[in-house]
Amino acid sequence: MPRYFLETSYKGTAYSGFQVQKNANSIQAEIEKALSVFFKQNFSLTGSSRTDAGVHALQNYFHFDIEEPLLTDSGFNEIRSVYNLNAILPPDIVIKRIFEVDGNMHCRFDAVSREYKYFIFRKKNPFLQDRAFYYPYKIDMELLHKAAELALLNKDFTSFSKRNTQVNHFICDIKKSIWMQENDTLVYSVESNRFLRGMVKGLVGTMLRVATHKISIKEFEEIIKNKDCRKADFSVPAKGLFLIRVNYLKI
Repeated sequence: MPRYFLETSYKGTAYSGFQVQKNANSIQAEIEKALSVFFKQNFSLTGSSRTDAGVHALQNYFHFDIEEPLLTDSGFNEIRSVYNLNAILPPDIVIKRIFEVDGNMHCRFDAVSREYKYFIFRKKNPFLQDRAFYYPYKIDMELLHKAAELALLNKDFTSFSKRNTQVNHFICDIKKSIWMQENDTLVYSVESNRFLRGMVKGLVGTMLRVATHKISIKEFEEIIKNKDCRKADFSVPAKGLFLIRVNYLKI
């Protein structure tokens, strides 16, 4: 049975998240609906990375299996299909490409890492209002960098996972954790093999508390060690968070 990967990008403001949920609209629900309308059959998608309500993505993936091949070797049908599917989808969701993969390839389990960025702007800017967090307070950049380095050295992120999450463990292998300036925004860039629910927001919110001298770097380290999410700060808004890339060895 042929298996296809579907690469998508979306603005998450109007959605309850990536995955299908009862009584709430999601990215997955909109794409499944568009596929069903265009191909005139039902689709059940598997997602690579679950983004929460209001979170955006420059790149994310689904995969699906289907009895008959959708695309021809010429690529013409892929171009036509993507064009028509995007015409059906709402303007804040786009399908970038659909391509056939090996039948054993899994968009979630075969991903080797995910990359997120959290965007902050510190001077009023109407063009950043809906896709970054306005934070006009004095920030100690040295402390911010130290906190990011501590996150990089850690493995257990229990303290930065929201409660009621269905995971077997809280171990994450962070490959990158840095703060940097990008144009008019202060950006936290983080890459890991996996992320827990609310993890990036928890890290950003708690690191900002360090950088504004509300807690010390020692207290931040203790929050990590204590494995208690009640001590972390998850209050930063979702609109500043972007899933930038999902990385595979074979794509």
